[in-house]
Amino acid sequence: MSTSSAAPAGAEDHSGEYTHAQILTILSGLMLGMFLAALDQTIVSTAIRTIADDLHGLSLQAWATTAYLITSTITTPIYGKLGDLWGRKKLFMFAITVFIIGSVLCSFANSMYMLAAFRAFQGLGAGGLMTLVLAIIGDIVSPRERAKYTGYFMATFGTSSVLGPVIGGFLAGTTSILGITGWRWVFLVNLPIGIVALAVVWKTLHVHHVRREARIDWGGAVALVICLVPLLTVLEQGQGWGWGSARSIILFAISAVGLVAFVVAERAMKLAALIPLKLFTIRPALITIIASLIVGAGLFGGMMLLPLYMQIVHGASPTRSGFLMLPMVAGMMTASIGSGKIISKTGKTRLFPIFGTLVMALGMFLLTHVTADTPLWHVEIFMAVVGFGVGNSMQPLILTVQSAVPPTAIGVATSSATFFRQIGGTIAVAAFLTMLFNAVPGHMTSAFAEAQQTPQFKAAAAKALQEPRTSLDHRLATGDKSVVAGVTSDSSVINQLSPVLAHPIKQAFAKSMQPVFWCATGLGLLACVVLLFMPEVELRQTSASAERGAAAKAAAAGPAGPPADPADEQVDASVE
Repeated sequence: MSTSSAAPAGAEDHSGEYTHAQILTILSGLMLGMFLAALDQTIVSTAIRTIADDLHGLSLQAWATTAYLITSTITTPIYGKLGDLWGRKKLFMFAITVFIIGSVLCSFANSMYMLAAFRAFQGLGAGGLMTLVLAIIGDIVSPRERAKYTGYFMATFGTSSVLGPVIGGFLAGTTSILGITGWRWVFLVNLPIGIVALAVVWKTLHVHHVRREARIDWGGAVALVICLVPLLTVLEQGQGWGWGSARSIILFAISAVGLVAFVVAERAMKLAALIPLKLFTIRPALITIIASLIVGAGLFGGMMLLPLYMQIVHGASPTRSGFLMLPMVAGMMTASIGSGKIISKTGKTRLFPIFGTLVMALGMFLLTHVTADTPLWHVEIFMAVVGFGVGNSMQPLILTVQSAVPPTAIGVATSSATFFRQIGGTIAVAAFLTMLFNAVPGHMTSAFAEAQQTPQFKAAAAKALQEPRTSLDHRLATGDKSVVAGVTSDSSVINQLSPVLAHPIKQAFAKSMQPVFWCATGLGLLACVVLLFMPEVELRQTSASAERGAAAKAAAAGPAGPPADPADEQVDASVE
């Protein structure tokens, strides 16, 4: 005979079940955190040249990006693991707080070295924002129902993608606001958004968590730092140093040693590891991680070229190029919302990433045909195709891996997929930029050779010879190679040339991008092939929080309590 008693008035409900209204309230805080991270990336990238000029460190601007990238990437799996052990609310608030403090520090920087140091500190918080948002959603919403809420996050991402360049361009172009230099507001703007996010999260996010004591994988964390810091540094700086230079080779060697040490540490720590090696024995998790690595490389590597194409070939300002990315964002949102509705009804995810990566490959293939003379609306359609493919890929992969592991491992699984996607994107961006700028000089020579045979170019060159010798048109017409060579370091030169004389340079850049889009096409097809081996994973009908609540009640009830879900027992056995 069992007895039940009503919970005391005012007692906290640990059932783990949330109403639609409660979920939307919690989502408001999570989306602010996601908006904070996404906005910062786009707003800083738009303003970084102005910042570097003001701090007299144009040649050092890459270090500000590299420092942020290193710390945010390294801390991604750490936040995932600690969230599983200690709970995610306080950790999420900690990440926001660190991000805010880092933003304020960046606004006080008076040199590029100081800015790089403060950006590194800011990255310590940024590493937890995206990862913990996805993991918290896994806590409060079942994977099957979670697909319904995808549109909210895609809308947040899309809004930041558009607003970032607009706000960044405005602030960078403003001399002073309230007595503070305009570009410093690029970082200060994070302060009010972050404070509101903290307040909303503190007020609304109530996820029951049973604290689990476990060893902290400090050895794995140190080894990960030794592996990633040299790797990410050389990937960002190797183009300037030379990939075969002694400095690059030494850093690659140190990274390899760190990787071996990391694998050894993770094997010794077993389930307490940052990224448990047993996670790779779960087939859906393994395939998701591999696919995330490839998709990240293809997507971010190829997508990174599109703003360059808009600005260099079509002369768009950073602000306008942000608006020109809208078709890709619209494609992502449309696909995410559509696939989310179907997934919530059927509980099936397998076909969506397969279809999505195939469509992404198609979009990248279409972009291989883009030239300097391609109408902009053609490019917009191709971008929308890429976005539609990505929208069908990203969320289903996260849903699959979160359903393939026990509720206690959602943070590790989510952060692992996110971590490898970031690594794939970082490697591809470095490799693709190298491909691009190595190809430009050769295409520039052939483009000018062809253009010089046309009447239009001959007429423009003759007219340029009548201009002052100091003008760029005159120098280019006389064969001054320094004008062309300077384009790779300062693309604004193109806008100072007459359209006819500038056209060969634009054509050279467009042709140099084509091999990169071919590589992105191949990566999309490779991801599609990998995903064909993905087994169908039935999405859970209950959230991780609800399952943990049920387990806690079962444990309190003793042997007579309800048995655990056999599926979870099987997954737990495969992990342990």
